[in-house]
Amino acid sequence: MSIPRHLLFASLAVLALGGCHERRDVGPIDVSVVGPTIGTPHAAPDRGALDAPTAALLAATGQGLVRFDAAGQIVPGIAARWAVSDGGRSLLFRLPDLPPPGAAPIEADIVARRLRAAIAPDSRNPLKPLLGAIDEITAVTPQVVDIELKAPRPNLLQLFAQPALAMGGGRGPFAVVARRGGTTMLRALPDPDADPDEDDAVRPLAIRLRGEAAGRAVARFVAGRAGLVLGGSFDDLAVARAATLPRDALHLDPVKGLFGLAFVDNGPGFTADADTRRALAMAIDRDRIAQLLGVPGWSPSPSLVAPGTPEVAVPAVPAWALMPMDQRRGAAAQIVARHAGTPTLRVAMPSGPGGRMLFALIADDWRRIGVEATAVGPGDPADLRLIDSVAPADVASFYLRAFACDQHVPCTAVSDQVLIAARYSPTLAERSVLLTQADALITQNTPFIALGAPIRWSLVAADLDLYHDSPRGVHPLNELRSPLKR
Repeated sequence: MSIPRHLLFASLAVLALGGCHERRDVGPIDVSVVGPTIGTPHAAPDRGALDAPTAALLAATGQGLVRFDAAGQIVPGIAARWAVSDGGRSLLFRLPDLPPPGAAPIEADIVARRLRAAIAPDSRNPLKPLLGAIDEITAVTPQVVDIELKAPRPNLLQLFAQPALAMGGGRGPFAVVARRGGTTMLRALPDPDADPDEDDAVRPLAIRLRGEAAGRAVARFVAGRAGLVLGGSFDDLAVARAATLPRDALHLDPVKGLFGLAFVDNGPGFTADADTRRALAMAIDRDRIAQLLGVPGWSPSPSLVAPGTPEVAVPAVPAWALMPMDQRRGAAAQIVARHAGTPTLRVAMPSGPGGRMLFALIADDWRRIGVEATAVGPGDPADLRLIDSVAPADVASFYLRAFACDQHVPCTAVSDQVLIAARYSPTLAERSVLLTQADALITQNTPFIALGAPIRWSLVAADLDLYHDSPRGVHPLNELRSPLKR
């Protein structure tokens, strides 16, 4: 899990070039997204989760029925407008009669087929577990899509805005004009709402998009060869902080989601017992983790569901959360002592500096109660895995469905039954009651050691005057810089 010394020293040498960042008010914007090199222009979200660079490309070259703007608000995407009826059980989306200039045409039957594929039995779309309320998707006319729900879902539009439900194939807001090495050149399609009397000398926005490791992305930004770095997480935040950055360049998104350790259902063994899992959760000093992260406004939390999530007004808090740290550790040590010998747990963690430092703190906390831990890679067999996932929408089911029995985590049949009942509950009030019950049951069973909210950071050049921090962690590439600066 260590970085080769020659690569580490090379990265630090480049990062030391602080002050070299130049303002670039015109021309293409170079955007680096932390992650693997971008593959094909149009990946298939129904085959599995999207990495950050691929999601950025999908969002740039395709749109869902709706999309997020720079501030994380819902605005029209493929659909020009929409209406909700039948007490929230029917959603009608109206497509434009003509596509935007330069964009590929789209009709309702194409949209309907795309959405049906995302929820099909064999789909591995990452949003599929949250779309179970969809009953039927119909193309009513060439321009109207009707989505019927089994029960109301107020925040379903936030899911439709995610890149995993984008309609690709050149439907904007950008088109791929070139691919060279690991760089994809994008050019904005003409704005259908632009005033034809405005200065026609304003050039279409162009983006050079690439996926790369955090060290390379930060070095490129510091050297003035990138105007934006997206997709940073807690694991590589230390890389950004090691650089001499321009003032106010580092931005942190106020996202919510899952950040903590999920137990793996490995059958009989040390972590098969709920009391043992609670002991491991109790022993972790979350205040030390907050000091390690050093993110303003970040607060540790032992709750599974993020505070402020609709449908679960007051998330369940473990009974031990109010105990002083020394009492928690004492109680945890007594539970561990029931087992013979010294247990050793495999913890799957990312390999960056954040993952290594976080593991060191957790391993130290567990050592104090008689448990040893060893770090393994994200794809290796493990007893616990770090989960670092931003909530795609303000829905409690995102948190709770992650710990249903089909997710290969410790679970109970009772909590699964309550989750199923919540999916089909006819009213929002009844759904809220059931989800609150499921939250309490799952929290008691302890399949997850919650630490707090995920961390997402970006580096932003001063000339990107339209950039906003986003509660969704989504940053539309067509809303970065004013037209007069292109």
